[in-house]
Amino acid sequence: MIALFIGIVFGACFGIVLGPKAAFFKPFGDVFLNLLFTAVVPLVFFSMSSAVAVMKDARRLVRIMGWMMLFFVLTGLVASAVMILAVHVFPPFTGAAWALPGGVTGGGMSTADALVRAFTTPDFLDLLSKKNMLALIVFSILLGAATSVSGEKGVPFARFLASGNEVMGKVIALIMKYAPIGLGAYIAYLVGVMGPQLMGSYARVALLYYPAALIYFIVMFSLYVTWAGGFACLRAFWWNISSTALTALATGSSVATIPANLEAAKKMGVEEDVREVIIPLGATIHMEGSCLAAIVKIAFLFGLFQMPFTGWDTWLIAAGIAVLSGTVISGIPAGGMLGELLIITLYGFPIEAMPLITMIGTIVDPPATMVNAVGDNVTCLMVSRRLNGPAWFTKRQET
Repeated sequence: MIALFIGIVFGACFGIVLGPKAAFFKPFGDVFLNLLFTAVVPLVFFSMSSAVAVMKDARRLVRIMGWMMLFFVLTGLVASAVMILAVHVFPPFTGAAWALPGGVTGGGMSTADALVRAFTTPDFLDLLSKKNMLALIVFSILLGAATSVSGEKGVPFARFLASGNEVMGKVIALIMKYAPIGLGAYIAYLVGVMGPQLMGSYARVALLYYPAALIYFIVMFSLYVTWAGGFACLRAFWWNISSTALTALATGSSVATIPANLEAAKKMGVEEDVREVIIPLGATIHMEGSCLAAIVKIAFLFGLFQMPFTGWDTWLIAAGIAVLSGTVISGIPAGGMLGELLIITLYGFPIEAMPLITMIGTIVDPPATMVNAVGDNVTCLMVSRRLNGPAWFTKRQET
């Protein structure tokens, strides 16, 4: 954790001093990200399939998935409500309406086709891509379930899956030894090259989103975790979550944060089947930070077109769109763009407005990813309470 923090601080300093010249560091960061993304597909496959394969009680899996989805939706609604309040205190857009760029056209697949592509692939080899993580997760769960119901004949394969899970954990550990250098180099590139984009017309969005996301991150996650396991659980959470938060902040990828998230959940005593089902799945379909961002995008467009962002009906529709974008559509390929397209079409805004809110997504991506990734860990703790009772954390610490 200390090494990661030092690497990121030094990287940020280099980015500030060198400016665009910091692009020199990008290849060193790309090496780390490429290694991590290469390993994360087999990691998710082995972790999820092995966790389901050893489950003797199918009802427990159903309970885990049920409580997980409930908490995904509830936390998404809370995040939306927090940002609705924030945009009223500090509107993301003020002043005269902007002139929209011309020549921009929308397009893409139908909703039905997008859902099919999200959950399935036409070829087995397509599963071996990080672009199809949700389809990989579905297949891993099916494979694990089939192994579990195969009885004695499935035992050797279950051992293979468990062995693969252990080996991939070691692979990730080796890759993470390069993390301080890799993350430091990548953050230097981001600060040096992307920093100027935070100025000008989008500075107000950054000034709104970054503090609001940080407040939500500290206050709401503390409340959730305290409910999940008490003050002892809260102390353990903040002690162990730093590497996850820093990795998410630097990489901008919930998928890349899966290894650090799994390790943090393990240190906090979350049971293996809970953490290895929720965290990989949450990395694709649980996006509280994206819910926060969706409200900012909606409020931005309301201000752009001089429309009042007031009234319970307006707020409820906005919260519903935010949850849909951050909890369901996020798992679909190009989900971020589909979520933005949903905002445009449901409100009847011209399609030319889409590039404007796409830029907002780029600006808020680092803190949004941090909230997204850490929120998966928080969900693990809350599901653990529902499965094992209010005193589950104390009992786990005693054993």
